[in-house]
Amino acid sequence: MNISHLTLDSHTLFNPQRPSFSFLRCTSRNVVVCSSKSVAPPLPPKLATAQSSDGRIGSLSQVSGVLGCQWGDEGKGKLVDILAQHFEVVARCQGGANAGHTIYNAEGKKFALHLVPSGILNEDTLCVIGNGVVVHLPGLFKEIDGLESSGVSCQGRILISDRAHLLFDFHQEVDGLREAELAKSFIGTTKRGIGPCYASKANRNGIRVSDLRHMDTFPQKLDVLLSDAASRFKDFKYGPEMLKEEVEKYKRYAERLEPFIADTVHVMNDAITQKKKILVEGGQATMLDIDFGTYPFVTSSSPSAGGICTGLGIAPRVVGDLIGVVKAYTTRVGSGPFPTEILGPGGDLLRFAGQEFGTTTGRPRRCGWLDVVALKYSCQINGFSSLNLTKLDVLSDLDEIKLGVSYKHADGTPVKSFPSDLRLLEQLEVEYETLAGWKSDISKIRKYSDLPKVAQQYVERIEELVGVPIHYIGVGPGRDALIFK
Repeated sequence: MNISHLTLDSHTLFNPQRPSFSFLRCTSRNVVVCSSKSVAPPLPPKLATAQSSDGRIGSLSQVSGVLGCQWGDEGKGKLVDILAQHFEVVARCQGGANAGHTIYNAEGKKFALHLVPSGILNEDTLCVIGNGVVVHLPGLFKEIDGLESSGVSCQGRILISDRAHLLFDFHQEVDGLREAELAKSFIGTTKRGIGPCYASKANRNGIRVSDLRHMDTFPQKLDVLLSDAASRFKDFKYGPEMLKEEVEKYKRYAERLEPFIADTVHVMNDAITQKKKILVEGGQATMLDIDFGTYPFVTSSSPSAGGICTGLGIAPRVVGDLIGVVKAYTTRVGSGPFPTEILGPGGDLLRFAGQEFGTTTGRPRRCGWLDVVALKYSCQINGFSSLNLTKLDVLSDLDEIKLGVSYKHADGTPVKSFPSDLRLLEQLEVEYETLAGWKSDISKIRKYSDLPKVAQQYVERIEELVGVPIHYIGVGPGRDALIFK
């Protein structure tokens, strides 16, 4: 494929938020990007000014959503955290603790959230964990305890759907056994038990939050699940003592969880009737969607727009503005096709410049150029009203930047849409446009007009190719490092 000259100044080497490298020559192969997330208190003055002059946030619809456009890790949590100050309810609709959202409060303290919605740092926000989410109670309580110990009150601020399914420790063990069984064709899951829990749900023998209110039948239901796992995996050891220990543990969990349990379908629809503003926070991203992603290298839920309605019990007609979050480049964690991936030193350079390591697992992310074909596909599926382009600052030291603008077969025939065929995805060729880099630090810029002209051209070329406006531009991890366009 193409040879790219990627340059990063050594000054970032000592910047913990953006390490750096000297000039490197690397082989480029197709790349896709992920991102991180953030949490926070009141809007800093610069942001408040930008927002009030633009009216960007105030004009969002009553029920709005923030969804990932790529393979996850785009930085959804940060935007949710900022927007949450203008919404009364922030809701998660799908996924589980495999969604890692990194956010920062006003003092710069870092929070890594997995189940709790990113609106939790805003004290007037109600956080809802909807029926489409799978809930690992030990992890949830650990997260709540960590927030409380940092001075973030969770009492009366988190509601968990009584219809949500419980994810047990054994689901995580089964996840690992399943991945080991797949050997070289493993999915690359977080091993958080998400897939096995959704499988229990689809098999109709899963256990829901509401079952914790019926401890007389809970042991029998759990026994069915554990026995099923033992019969399927010879390395899964199960006996009466395990069941007894789990039941006793969940009796304690049930008591602690009771104040958080609610009929969130009623809560959400009641909030809509009362004209409260609701923000939906997606986990994972569209290219990991169980139907529309690069199957089977996907998650087990629907992180695209359709998952909002099925995961919260709200009608499609009430959903308004959807904001797609996309990195200025592309990343991916785990296995699966990645057309614009950059292999070798070039990928390493982007990875360390953008600190591309998973919030949930710490795994290094695969990195590449922005895949416009995949982004257009994601925009079609979700109907985004606007985009949030994140981590633009990570590209600041590059001599040139590439955009993967189209796909073609090996014989040169155009590929007209994002294909479902994995073999084709692995074999196709990407056509690139090369743009000049801006070679300057943009992390302190807060007005779009102050960005270097070539940086503006990069943003506007993406808008032109995709046909969706970019209203928000991230130029750093801090909650104030956001440009309203």
